[in-house]
Amino acid sequence: MAVKFNTYRTNDILANLNQIKIHPLDVMVAGVTGAGKSTTLNAFFQRTVARVGDGVDPETMELDAYALNDYFRLWDTPGLGDGVHIDQIHKKKMIDLLYKTYSTDNSTYGFIDMVLVIIEGANRDMGTTYTLLNEVIVPNIQRDRILVAINQADVAMKGRHWNHITNTPDTSLVTFLDEQACSVQKRVREATGVSILKPVYYSAEYGWNVQEVMDFIIDHMPKERRVFMK
Repeated sequence: MAVKFNTYRTNDILANLNQIKIHPLDVMVAGVTGAGKSTTLNAFFQRTVARVGDGVDPETMELDAYALNDYFRLWDTPGLGDGVHIDQIHKKKMIDLLYKTYSTDNSTYGFIDMVLVIIEGANRDMGTTYTLLNEVIVPNIQRDRILVAINQADVAMKGRHWNHITNTPDTSLVTFLDEQACSVQKRVREATGVSILKPVYYSAEYGWNVQEVMDFIIDHMPKERRVFMK
């Protein structure tokens, strides 16, 4: 039976949100063009809420918010990797979102609570991912609020060892994906100076391991409001 993410672990989410007194949890989803951000959102919602690009033209040009339920909202952002000029425009949009604030109890807090950075399984454009982390994400939100996930597990070994009947990986591919997650963790630290949690891997297109991504977010929700970084 498929997991219904709009009701998935809502008690855990609500308990944490009540503790820090925010509703909903706002998660920014970022990544290079083609990493599968919109496909991931559609997998969470189990219906088409975000347009998926077909070919080289990116579909996500603006910032769109999608409420999964009363407690959980995801922000789809433009992908980087479409040219210097366009990337600068997209970077500014994302930074502006990260600098969006709200005030309560005479204090100012960041509107975005967490960032989920999605990496494509083939790792074809890690340089742009490092640019995204170094120039957009890391300087503008606390590092413990940054999570990384590896999408497109089905193409991680050029499509080999992926069972297209069951839409699951065989043991060889699982081993490769686990090694890849450790490698990405190490490479991100070397390239950005940021120690991230070991990424989870999944296939949004085939719905494999998407539940692990949701667990990853819920299990590492912040325990306090995000103090605004000036």
